[in-house]
Amino acid sequence: MTKKATLAGAFLLVLLIVVPLAIGASGREDLYYTLTSVALLSIISAGVWITFYIGRINIGQGAYALMGGYVSAVLVTAYGVSFWLTLPLAGLFCAVASILIGLPILRLRGVYFAMVTLVLTEVVRLLALALPITNGAKGIVSIPQPGGISLFGITLLPDFATLTNPRLAFYIVSVLLMALCFAGLYRLKNSRIGQLCQSLQQNEELASSIGVNITYLRVLAYAISSFLGGVGGAMFAAISQSIYPSSFTVADSVNFMLNCFLGGLSYVFGPILGTFVLYFGWDVLFQTGEFQLLIFSSILIALMLLLPNGLLSLRFSSKAKGAGR
Repeated sequence: MTKKATLAGAFLLVLLIVVPLAIGASGREDLYYTLTSVALLSIISAGVWITFYIGRINIGQGAYALMGGYVSAVLVTAYGVSFWLTLPLAGLFCAVASILIGLPILRLRGVYFAMVTLVLTEVVRLLALALPITNGAKGIVSIPQPGGISLFGITLLPDFATLTNPRLAFYIVSVLLMALCFAGLYRLKNSRIGQLCQSLQQNEELASSIGVNITYLRVLAYAISSFLGGVGGAMFAAISQSIYPSSFTVADSVNFMLNCFLGGLSYVFGPILGTFVLYFGWDVLFQTGEFQLLIFSSILIALMLLLPNGLLSLRFSSKAKGAGR
């Protein structure tokens, strides 16, 4: 077992065992929702990281989170489909939608893709307001809690409605989804496809000249990105038991992008750190009142100027200095 795998396993054990024990001892069960939100936001942000990895700016991830939330909510409430089945279906629906959107524009230069994604979240929000199946501005409420899953008489997942503390169950599921998501991204980055995607970021013309199908890779990366956004949005709808057109806005899409910048675009686990810092940093500065946004924006700008490769670059730069001594 490699050192990175050992560290990842230890981190997962801390999240699944140490954190629940600490929360139980403190009695602050509201922290489950906070940490669950961070886990799910990092999954959605991971999708944005993939598009950055191929050299494209994605400012529309909120659209797929909103889309995924509605797909899951409609299937559960209107058709009685199990939530656990709607989870991958929401992701697949978003992936197919992204392919239809991405095929014509991902052949063009990156600026066109950025412009389309900039308005995409607002377009999906207006569709949610207009379509009868989404119930307009009223949204979809009273979404049932996820049911149980059994295999050969063995309960794999309990019915969340019967649990005394469903927040803990949502937290555990979200952490496991986050671990699965980033393990997959790490494997993807270090695969042949990941290396080809990195070549697009460095020089698309050179990659094309050696036979790389750049359009295929761009669409594939965008589909994976949207799949993660849809899954994250579906989980949010299940936790809050509601979904509205305003559940994910353009501001959320910008925050997903900022999470990647803060953590580090060169690092797979950058979205996790970026999400944690952005989420809790905003809450910490709440005490500053009307100066909250000004101070927060100034700190973000300073961090991006001083650490263009993100917060994780601090760890690697300190290692480089130590090796040079």
